[in-house]
Amino acid sequence: MSSVLATVILPHRIRAQLAAESQAAAPCECCGLVEGTRAENRFHVTALYPAHNLAKASDRFEIDPAAQFALARRLRGTGREIIGCYHSHPHGRADPSARDMEGAGEENFVWLIAADTLGAYLWTGKDFGPLAIAEPEPQAL
Repeated sequence: MSSVLATVILPHRIRAQLAAESQAAAPCECCGLVEGTRAENRFHVTALYPAHNLAKASDRFEIDPAAQFALARRLRGTGREIIGCYHSHPHGRADPSARDMEGAGEENFVWLIAADTLGAYLWTGKDFGPLAIAEPEPQAL
């Protein structure tokens, strides 16, 4: 992996949701879709959508394509889109695995990986590049 490519803006409530889903799914992997916006080299996460994990093995994840199509339709015209996916590594690290590399497909797609820590990556079409994780800036009065 190369140096940091961009930043993902991840509110605390969304980090907490991902941690809770990861704990609830253990020892299996949780998974879902990431809603947000893209602006230059910043990805703003606005919501997570848990998905049923279709994978048979406990150390893999597979998001139902029907869930992705349904969410994409729901977001049409909102200014938000599916910017990525998330899953957990209950027995591993918050880094992309070889299986993640094999399953990656959509270029410029954010991957959030929950383990003991939280990792954020961008699939470039060839490799995963690390993303910096930041809190949203406080709203001005």
